Amino acid sequence: MFEMTLMPRFQETDALGHINNTVPAVWFEQAREPVFRFFTPDLDVRDWHLIIAGYQMQFKAELLYGSEVSISTQVSYIGNSSFRLLQRAYQNGQLCVEGETTLVHFDHKAKRSVPLPDSIRCNLEQHL
Repeated sequence: MFEMTLMPRFQETDALGHINNTVPAVWFEQAREPVFRFFTPDLDVRDWHLIIAGYQMQFKAELLYGSEVSISTQVSYIGNSSFRLLQRAYQNGQLCVEGETTLVHFDHKAKRSVPLPDSIRCNLEQHL
């Protein structure tokens, strides 16, 4: 499992003082960086090997400005060419947002999915 802590920015709040519901998706993408490095160690977008096939999020409690947010990322499923990441955002020890993202190992030139290499599969399995 990977963990990341961040401090919400004032600009991420809505008119009610809550963190806007579009923000956790951005935080979750940032927290996926260690997994991205399995595929592209230097994060060079000209040599990118992933696409997002879908994601879903569930809001469990409000997030507020002024308190740190901890995000956990773990692998929840590994298929032939795809895998899913389960991510959770906590504030003050309370689960606030839970999301799952399906990523696909992808050949952008051929425009098709390709099987996960054994070395990457091994890295992913360590975080199941």
